[in-house]
Amino acid sequence: MTAAGLGGMARLMPGTNYAGRPGVLLERSAIVSRRGWLAFVSGFFEPVFYLVAMGQGLGSLVGTLTGPDGSPISYAAFIAPGLLAASAMNGAVFDSTYNVFFKLKYAKLYDAMLATPLGPVDIALGEIGWALIRGGLYALGFLSVMAGFGLLVSPWALLALPAALVVAFAFAAVGMAATSFMRSWQDFDLVTLAILPMFLFSTTFYPLSVYPPVLQTVVQCLPLYHAVELMRGLTTGAVHVGMLGNLAYFAVMIVLGVAVAARRLDALLLR
Repeated sequence: MTAAGLGGMARLMPGTNYAGRPGVLLERSAIVSRRGWLAFVSGFFEPVFYLVAMGQGLGSLVGTLTGPDGSPISYAAFIAPGLLAASAMNGAVFDSTYNVFFKLKYAKLYDAMLATPLGPVDIALGEIGWALIRGGLYALGFLSVMAGFGLLVSPWALLALPAALVVAFAFAAVGMAATSFMRSWQDFDLVTLAILPMFLFSTTFYPLSVYPPVLQTVVQCLPLYHAVELMRGLTTGAVHVGMLGNLAYFAVMIVLGVAVAARRLDALLLR
């Protein structure tokens, strides 16, 4: 990021509440996760089950579809990139919403942290960073499964993991920002209301062309659609300049999510 970009980001943040130690939060989360490792890795299996059931099972009935570059690909190769994007999203969202809400409202963990040389911005960056790592680990595991099924057919697939980290970062930042506005566990119904339709309709299982023109426009506005486009292009080798627009979409999500999360924690914990 340029000096001008860093300066702009700094103006969005609460100025005096950053100690430069978000890594402490990452270390704590890693230590805690060693005890709850089963819950940590369980989210990896859901997209694998979808891939086996739909890609291998339903795929035998669907046959081939048109890939991003116009060439025919198997149904498994079509849905796998969408499930990869969903893995990154789910890991990041789960950690930056449910876990953060419990620590904020019930465990009062962040109040205790503010008695140490940490500020709200450290807490925001540390928790977003851990959610990013969780989403990245889910994506790495699913990429290994894709490789085992022979669904990575292009050298561009090497960039799928960095792209998944960008996706996880964006969803983690927005997820934590949204969590800071939640008042009770019932508000998490809104999270499900946002995540489930995105998962089903963001061209994860069907090409965009099956939707009416109006719905196509709506789908193209969804963040998971841009994640699927990135993953599908990289894993099939259909790389094009339009993918820079997908990355720019997530860059905006990251900047706004981190800024809102930091300011909201500043307001909730110090005022």
